[in-house]
Amino acid sequence: EIATDGSGLRRVTPDQYDDIDFYDACYLSDGAILFASTACYLGVPCVSGSDRVATLYRMEPDGETIRQLGFDQDHNWSPTMLNNGRVLYQRWEYTDTPHSNTRLLFHMNPDGTNQMEYYGSNSYWPNSIFYAKPIPEHPTKVVGIVTGHHGVRRKGEMVLFDPARGRHEAEGAVHRFLSEGEAIEPVIADNLVDDSWPKFLHPYPIDESLYLAAIKPSPDSLWGIYLVDVFDNSMLVKELPDYALFEPIPLQSREKPPVVASRVQLDQSDATVYMMDVYEGPGLDGIPRGEVKALRVFSYVFGYRNVGALYGVLGADGPWDIRRILGTVPVEPDGSAMFKVPANTPIAVQPLDKDGRALQQMRSWFTAMPGEVLSCVGCHEHQNTVPPTRLTEAAQRPPIEIEPWYGPERSFSFAREVQPVLDRHCIECHDGDMAFDMRAETYLTDWYSIMESNGGPIGGQFTVGYERLQRYVRRPGIESDYHLLTPMDFHAGTTELVQMLEKGHHDVQLDAESWDRIHTWIDFNAPYHGYWSEIVGEETIAPLAERRRLYDRVFAELDIDYETPIEPEVFVEETEVVAAPLIPRPSGNDDEGERVASTYELISAEHKNRRMTVELGDGLSLDLVYIPGGTFDMGNDDGDPDEMPVSPVTVTSFWMGRFEVTNAQYAQFDPHHDSRVESKHAYQFGVQGFPLNEPDQPVVRVSWKDARAFCDWLSEETGLDFDLPTEAQWEYACRAGTETPLSYGTLDDDFSSHANLADQTLTQFVDNPYAVGSPLPNPSPYDDRIPKDTRFDDGALVSTDVGSYLPNAWGLHDMHGNVSEWTRSLYMAYPYSETDGRNNPESMGRRVVRGGSWYDRPHRARSAFRLGYVPYQRVFNVGFRVVAKAETLKMAEQYSHVSQMNP
Repeated sequence: EIATDGSGLRRVTPDQYDDIDFYDACYLSDGAILFASTACYLGVPCVSGSDRVATLYRMEPDGETIRQLGFDQDHNWSPTMLNNGRVLYQRWEYTDTPHSNTRLLFHMNPDGTNQMEYYGSNSYWPNSIFYAKPIPEHPTKVVGIVTGHHGVRRKGEMVLFDPARGRHEAEGAVHRFLSEGEAIEPVIADNLVDDSWPKFLHPYPIDESLYLAAIKPSPDSLWGIYLVDVFDNSMLVKELPDYALFEPIPLQSREKPPVVASRVQLDQSDATVYMMDVYEGPGLDGIPRGEVKALRVFSYVFGYRNVGALYGVLGADGPWDIRRILGTVPVEPDGSAMFKVPANTPIAVQPLDKDGRALQQMRSWFTAMPGEVLSCVGCHEHQNTVPPTRLTEAAQRPPIEIEPWYGPERSFSFAREVQPVLDRHCIECHDGDMAFDMRAETYLTDWYSIMESNGGPIGGQFTVGYERLQRYVRRPGIESDYHLLTPMDFHAGTTELVQMLEKGHHDVQLDAESWDRIHTWIDFNAPYHGYWSEIVGEETIAPLAERRRLYDRVFAELDIDYETPIEPEVFVEETEVVAAPLIPRPSGNDDEGERVASTYELISAEHKNRRMTVELGDGLSLDLVYIPGGTFDMGNDDGDPDEMPVSPVTVTSFWMGRFEVTNAQYAQFDPHHDSRVESKHAYQFGVQGFPLNEPDQPVVRVSWKDARAFCDWLSEETGLDFDLPTEAQWEYACRAGTETPLSYGTLDDDFSSHANLADQTLTQFVDNPYAVGSPLPNPSPYDDRIPKDTRFDDGALVSTDVGSYLPNAWGLHDMHGNVSEWTRSLYMAYPYSETDGRNNPESMGRRVVRGGSWYDRPHRARSAFRLGYVPYQRVFNVGFRVVAKAETLKMAEQYSHVSQMNP
């Protein structure tokens, strides 16, 4: 530091460390200095750790005591004092989120406590807000430089924000300077401001109207110092030929922000987390109270310098960072929880259901200082809302300790945590003699995205068992949609692996611990490695780990060995698994034991093409097809073990939606619904993903309750009687008189003109990093991981406009594929048993889903194939179609909504 007259020059930070840097200083109100330092010994993950990361540190006025405040994955930038005495700074994070769009404004107390988002959480725009500064005497407004990721560095557009108006994307953007009044649009792009002029740097607010800034008006201009105002006036203050002038700071006295009393207790090594109500906030929207039974608590081991992970390093599709599992804590019936966590540690939690499966993903972290009591209201609750005030159950007792998870705190690795489950239950069959090999044999691959360290490739070092198994796990991947995820979007119950095991795969019955290990692996984004030393070698990691551990001791009073593998306690209690007694399947034979021939009523000319059109308003309508009643053989004895046993079922006549309900049709009922997108694999770089929310695509991410509510609304609007089809109605209508697995033929028949199923096109999920719809020519087996039938190509990547494929014999489109469909029926697993866990009272509320989707291969879209989801779950590939009673034909004549009826 130096006085303004040039005197008093002194070095403030210590000089005994020659491999770390100190910069970006900010004076605090109590005389201490906040600054950034590379002493955390981290590397930026997306460049293989080659860029050093700097996080925030606090130095007391004596110049001796330095304490680390930031324990983040990536950079902390531009700390500055807010008017209320807190500190504003920018934090870069990307745990399973698009790293090109995730630099948030954060704020905290000067002692490091109460770190929280200020602007931009779950927002694609703005990518970054550099050099943010508060407006004098204003409680919330700040000004900063909005810029992109790649392209121009830190410079960009100067924007005034007011988080009191909103903190998401452009909600709080008040004014963009020198924009001539153009509206501020939340554009999703990588090189966000490359073509935007003028360029700004280093804003300094004089008051709410006037600002100094460094400005480059055009590509051929000099960087000069300008005075600008909120009315888009500007005046050049200073410009020098052959020079760029930056960082204008008026030399004037200003009011010192208040001193915020410290809450840190440096004699403690832990902190307390108090969650008032996990159900508050949109993070668990729609999840009924009582469903959250516990919180899984974990931490991260962020990448070292020069060894940060890229795609295909820690796992086949991410994640970015190693998960370190701490254990679980219970959630009280009223949704509250209070527990101890280690201080100075990035912590994340996952709310778990009764089966230990995460109901939501926390793709971020919080950090508590020693002795801090860190409180939050719920799951992603909005800061701008008033928190509830009530005495909770958790608050009436001391904070509890985290319950260990099968042994001590440790990093999670597939080989140590999941492979023992495969060895216990699967290897007997999958021992290498079958196509699906689940052995623990390591191999290397070579593809475009392999990270190189120490002169050699380190990506793809996975076992055969891991590589095979991870294909059947849908997960966020290395970069998922940055908007807040729909609750249960990546729930383990939506993965084919879990569905297959739940149905009774070759009579395999997992014990509770095996299920828990598989669920945790899925919820952790299906990683393989748990230790950096096992990826790049101990000789590479050892010196880096030693230096990180040294600076942890010096600046954070931490002393943790992250690189010596810790073996878990696996299957400590051996328990005999007894198969549940089975109730005999309903017979399909007559009294003499002869097979009852199908009396399936084939479609007749009398009923063919009987249709009805119901007007929905705004030029939208809903087409229905008349389905004549009859008897058919429901179920299948040769396929899925959970399919209903073949038995004759009689169905009375009804009307059924010709198509699945579309986004546009559903918007007439709920204009705020968003079917969202599916994120492509690998890096996003300013793109959001493949849309599922186009008007004529079928609506998805609607729960069974949502679908029933739509039917109730439609009934009230039209005066007709609408509902979801029963399971029997659905299969009867799907088969349309056929007895083959699919209404168009067998599992080996070309489906490309009949159904939108998982096919060759899904290879395009491995997309060009900078665009959607530019597939890579030679994707690796890890990139191209969605199971598919590559014999055929239906031309669709995700769901398509309804009716894009040939109908079945009764004129119904997309009964196979496109999206799966809710039915009205309760899900009863087969073979049925009163004592089978799949049919216990708590799971009886599941509802049947039929038909398969764009994400499913033909055998998962058979006429008899069935799945079950809880009625409040909004599934990424599940929509619905409606039915109406046969009497609707007569009723319809009385209502003006019915514009067309073919006799």
